[in-house]
Amino acid sequence: MYDMQQKGVLMKILVTGSNGMLGEDLCPVLEDEGYEVIETTHKTMDVTNYELIEQIVKESKPETIIHLAAYTDTEKAETNREEAHRINIDGTKNIVKVCKKQNITLVFISTAEVFSGEKNKPYTVNDHPNPVNYYGKTKLAGEEYIQEELSKYYIIRTGWLYGHHGHNFVTQLLLKNPNDEIRVSDDEIGSPTWTVDLATGILSTFGKKYGIYHICNSGEVSRYEFAEEIFSVFNIKANLVKCKLDEINKVVKHPKYSVLDNNRAYRDWHIAFRDFAALADF
Repeated sequence: MYDMQQKGVLMKILVTGSNGMLGEDLCPVLEDEGYEVIETTHKTMDVTNYELIEQIVKESKPETIIHLAAYTDTEKAETNREEAHRINIDGTKNIVKVCKKQNITLVFISTAEVFSGEKNKPYTVNDHPNPVNYYGKTKLAGEEYIQEELSKYYIIRTGWLYGHHGHNFVTQLLLKNPNDEIRVSDDEIGSPTWTVDLATGILSTFGKKYGIYHICNSGEVSRYEFAEEIFSVFNIKANLVKCKLDEINKVVKHPKYSVLDNNRAYRDWHIAFRDFAALADF
């Protein structure tokens, strides 16, 4: 267990990929709690450059690194495997090596895509991963390397992330012309998760036993039903058409069932989404 507070002084945390969809919400949450946050991006700290990482970490002296930087475009990862490998595997190994060398706790954000999707009930932290796409394989490789090399780590799996920053399923739908035919799969099941709730969930792991955690909003829904909810909440009449996942995605395979067992520790996705929508400005 890691004490994130020593003698009344909150720890210093370095965040990679701080300008991404999750980072834009996580960093303010950490700062609001009083943590000193060192924000890094691919421009200021390329995770594929070990010497640069080591230099920055030596100078900033964080007690924890939260590793968000990743190649997350699943379709491009399938066709640009070299780049996905370079960032998600080699980059993660570099972060792990620095953490090991300097005795730093690592928080690694992983994904439900490490599972095959063949199960019909939520995946637990003890279920055997078996990714069906290259992105999932690179994230699993990162998980495995962390477990082999470190004793002080939190691996946090999540899925179906959306937020006010960056590209995601919600913004993608809202940018479409609602009069056009919008085809959405009704056989892909997951748990939509607001980045703000994931950020507070990450914070809640501090001080818990090291290991793997599933953090996502509770409940499950199909992509089609989620799309219906999105347009309903934003009061948009859209021309939604049901289809099968295999019909609309020819480039990359996704797990059809990617619900994570979070022990009902986090609020229902419906509630979270309505709070998200109330703050949206698009």
